[in-house]
Amino acid sequence: MTTPLKILGLCGSLRQGSYNQAVLRVAQELAPAAGLSIESADIADMPLYNEDVYAQGFPPPVERLREQIRAADGLLFVTPEYNYSIPGVLKNAIDWVSRPPEQPFAGKPAAVMGASPSTLGTARAQYHLRQSLVCLDVHFLNAPEVMIASAHTRFDAQGRLTHEPTREIIGKLLEALAAWTRRLKPA
Repeated sequence: MTTPLKILGLCGSLRQGSYNQAVLRVAQELAPAAGLSIESADIADMPLYNEDVYAQGFPPPVERLREQIRAADGLLFVTPEYNYSIPGVLKNAIDWVSRPPEQPFAGKPAAVMGASPSTLGTARAQYHLRQSLVCLDVHFLNAPEVMIASAHTRFDAQGRLTHEPTREIIGKLLEALAAWTRRLKPA
């Protein structure tokens, strides 16, 4: 058996009872079957991006995330949709990490998924995230797409995903991410 690929999960929601945090936990639960190990990044303690602060160097939470991304074989973004876009906390983390020197996003394979109570899931946020990371040379997996709509009907009161077809599509996304990461991983 090969060593599992190391994937770093970045969730755009900080809320304790977040559907997106629950989706990331489901991915971590299903990951071994796909040959993956998923570590969850913590972006809650990141300061707001400020060029004056950056001039003094990276704050410790930023340096920690940069190192986690650098060490990962691939990335898994899990994002809610706020006002047709990604949450500010996720964009803030991306802005911090992307600063030179040697921004660690370059060349990383990635996948994205998200959950929302809306009927559109997180389609607009996911497309906006992809657009935001093009200039950073992140290589997103194109399919399958996991945009969990009506999330309030797919999770129980304890935050467990009870909708089996959604669990299946998450599993398929993880298998595709594993194959994509192996394909792009340097020899």
